[in-house]
Amino acid sequence: MNHGKKTLLLTLIMVLMSSMVLAACGNSSSGAKPGDASGETAKKDEKPVELIWYTIGTPQSDVDKVMAKVNEYTKEKIGATIKMKMLDWGDYDQKMQVIAASGEPYDIAFTCSWAFNYINNSQKGAFLELNDLVDQYGKGIKEALHPSFLEGAKINGKLYAIPVNKELPAQRVFRFNKTLVDKYGFDITKVKTLEDLEPMLKTVLEKENIKPINSKIGLPQMFDYIINADIPIGVPLDSKDLKLQLTLDTPEQMAQFETMRKYYKAGYLPSDVASYTDANASEALKTGRWFVDTAHYQPYAENSWSEGIPDKVVVQPAEAPIVYNWSVTGSMMAISATSKYPEKSMEFLNLLNTDKYLRNLINYGIEGEHYKRVDDQTIDLLPAKKERYDLPTFTLGNLFLLDLLPADPKDKWQKFDDFNNSAINAPLLGFALDTSKIRTEIAAVQNVTDEFMKTLTTGTVDPKVYVPKAMEKYKQAGIEKVMEVAQRQIDEWKKTKQ
Repeated sequence: MNHGKKTLLLTLIMVLMSSMVLAACGNSSSGAKPGDASGETAKKDEKPVELIWYTIGTPQSDVDKVMAKVNEYTKEKIGATIKMKMLDWGDYDQKMQVIAASGEPYDIAFTCSWAFNYINNSQKGAFLELNDLVDQYGKGIKEALHPSFLEGAKINGKLYAIPVNKELPAQRVFRFNKTLVDKYGFDITKVKTLEDLEPMLKTVLEKENIKPINSKIGLPQMFDYIINADIPIGVPLDSKDLKLQLTLDTPEQMAQFETMRKYYKAGYLPSDVASYTDANASEALKTGRWFVDTAHYQPYAENSWSEGIPDKVVVQPAEAPIVYNWSVTGSMMAISATSKYPEKSMEFLNLLNTDKYLRNLINYGIEGEHYKRVDDQTIDLLPAKKERYDLPTFTLGNLFLLDLLPADPKDKWQKFDDFNNSAINAPLLGFALDTSKIRTEIAAVQNVTDEFMKTLTTGTVDPKVYVPKAMEKYKQAGIEKVMEVAQRQIDEWKKTKQ
């Protein structure tokens, strides 16, 4: 072979080798993606990445043990391992705010309307915008969740966290002591309003010598509020024009206040009820010295409310099931803006919302240690679950994938699905107020709320005297400016919905 042919042959060999190297590099991957030919299983030779997941709840001693089992599975499925970090209920909000402000890298965090505030932290840039990530890596999430979850969680059309698939609407119900209902033959199906309670309250007070309403009672909601139900700015639930009202002195609100004042003066509530907390309601149920209160409902909630107390609970709706922004954002998972692995994080959230084995493992722990299996859809918890792995179920992803407990009705998740599909959307669903220019006024308005609303809603004070006083202080605090800024934003948002 002459020199020219040798040179040509060597050149061809080098070109072929280069092509093979490039092809190999092109085929390397940080993990199998949904839709890849390899399915959901990660490549065997890849180095898994570690995702840091902050979540709320009292830290549990068996978390690392369960996560080791989780990681055996997630390494195989998506090429990632999970490091769960639990922060206690009272510490979570403050500690996560510090972590976010410091820029500390993490991947996933629990957020909601009441802790590590979803809207505020999204607007401040703490969370990653997820629209494209969901489209590419979260198709299972879009199939699993009711559309109103994702619609209600958007901020100016952008999604910053994945809601937990649970009960979608909010519905307040009257809870009754069944022993007393049966004893006096009360027909609770006729109770539609606060006023309908009066004959029963009178009977129980006279015959039983107890305070029939032995805790706070939540007033049925008549407005869609832009901040929270205690700050009196909102639109009527049947509103079409979306014009904000100062709801405190509307005829409907005043009628509720006056009814509660009448009940307070009649002795149906404890004299110090304005200072009561949720703990007082729990204590009343435990003692049996109660007749009626209110709570937010989900299917079969009366079963769990009846556990461990002397009298069974029966319920009657106080309002229709309605999807609000705050009910949608009651439990969510966000991906941090500092995450080094946003795609992997979304793959994990997709798996958590679609994979029954993974969701049950994270929720219940390890079979034989934290629970035992009863049948293919039912498990029974072992003592170690309560002692060493007691996590809040509603914070951990798609509830509809969970195995049932022995006391659960077999149609539990079907009833949840029916409940979600029965709801209507509140008029401001999907609207998120930008508070950046009115934070001072909102803080001042909240102070007025703290001063007046508990006494008004419990009937402790005369609304004819105290509503005008509250109105004056609200105006001094800047509530009219809050309404003006909010109305402009609502008007702009409304244009995007037409």
